[in-house]
Amino acid sequence: MEKTITESAQGSALALKERQGNQRKLYIESYGCQMNFSDSEIVASILANEGFNTTDVLEEADLVLVNTCSIREKAELTVRKRLEKFNAVKKHRPHMKVGVLGCMAERLKSQLLEEEKIVDMVVGPDAYKDLPNLIQEVDGGRNAVNVLLSKDETYGDVAPVRLNTNGVTAFVSITRGCDNMCTFCVVPFTRGRERSRDPHSILLEVNDLWAKGFKEVTLLGQNVDSYLWYGGGLKKDFEKATDMQQAIAVNFAKLLELVALAQPKMRIRFSTSNPQDMTLEVIHTMAKYANICNYIHLPVQSGSNRILKAMNRLHTREDYFALIDNIRKIIPDCAISQDMITGFPTETEQDHQDTLSLMEYVKYDFGFMFAYSERPGTLAARKLKDDVPEATKKRRLLEIIDLQRKHGLYRTQQHIDKVEEVLIEGTSKKSDIQWMGRNSQNTVVVFPKEHYRIGEFVNVKINDCTSATLIGKALGHTPNN
Repeated sequence: MEKTITESAQGSALALKERQGNQRKLYIESYGCQMNFSDSEIVASILANEGFNTTDVLEEADLVLVNTCSIREKAELTVRKRLEKFNAVKKHRPHMKVGVLGCMAERLKSQLLEEEKIVDMVVGPDAYKDLPNLIQEVDGGRNAVNVLLSKDETYGDVAPVRLNTNGVTAFVSITRGCDNMCTFCVVPFTRGRERSRDPHSILLEVNDLWAKGFKEVTLLGQNVDSYLWYGGGLKKDFEKATDMQQAIAVNFAKLLELVALAQPKMRIRFSTSNPQDMTLEVIHTMAKYANICNYIHLPVQSGSNRILKAMNRLHTREDYFALIDNIRKIIPDCAISQDMITGFPTETEQDHQDTLSLMEYVKYDFGFMFAYSERPGTLAARKLKDDVPEATKKRRLLEIIDLQRKHGLYRTQQHIDKVEEVLIEGTSKKSDIQWMGRNSQNTVVVFPKEHYRIGEFVNVKINDCTSATLIGKALGHTPNN
């Protein structure tokens, strides 16, 4: 099996890196969410048809692209630091061109060209198909910008090139944009309104991945539960659709089922969910199909109803508890992870305690926790003063992280002495003699390599754990092989 997986991964990389006739070198870096990494694969595919082969060596690049995130200030600062590095390289390669892609590009637009003299091109998330024209502009000595938002672009007709692939897992984007307008979030402004991809094109991509040896896909979207295909168009316009369009509509639960049935031996994951949009139908679909993993990333952001309202989150803590209870009832061993923001404007100590009490109720398997950082252009930035002192934010964040660590250990301890199916993804970061993979609950599992290979499903007896990792020994292959 390892030979098939490795050849598939190497073949894909070779096709991209050494496409016959391609003379120019593309170096691309991605930051932020999984959608950005998926978008970079789309960009690489588009540019492969324009004479570019990818390279892992910055110093030999003719075109350098950085795919950016604007969700937090730190992410933007990281990108600006990388631009300094690119500038140092450009002094020795004056012909090298530099482009900024993604959400930061859309948010700052031409401002980037003025502030970062090294930048030649600024391209928003909906404009990647215009890259050939923009590169022609840059080659002609002119700066180029396209940050127009689209109402229909899903890139469903572009076959992504799998960058830095392990040959085992892959992302498949199913929606773009977001309609929820949380007051802290820039995504609706940088990625536009929600629109969904044709399910037929999604199934074609999943089937192609299976044929190439991939064993797991993650269906991606800013809000996957809002997936709704009725022949094209924005989700908000569904009520205007014809009776025929509404009759054939495919929602997220149905799409999950279609993908699960299309490849019964392939693992299916999805991210990200929104509590207000997740339905019981989705949860029941997960329970019905064994190849849909028992894991939900369910961002809550705060445990305080007052703060949730200020964030324009359209759920209360009571709504969230009810959803958690239903998940636990229908899928008892389902892992749940969170996103949490501390220090949102006006947050009091009682609001913070509400967040800690919510965490105690759920006991998340793991989470992503951040101190609030004001994002220009959002409603919170326009209407609310960032009035929680930085020291208070840091202290509250540490308390949240410490509690999550405690809960993470509690959850991993529940796996000890169990035998669980693990998909081998690669060598453990801490030991060359151990494999690393994940179980259905998305928890990392490490175990001795022995005779097993990348891409194989194996049963692993869990003997020990940390707060984030399970430690065990393989007992043999599973029927999925």
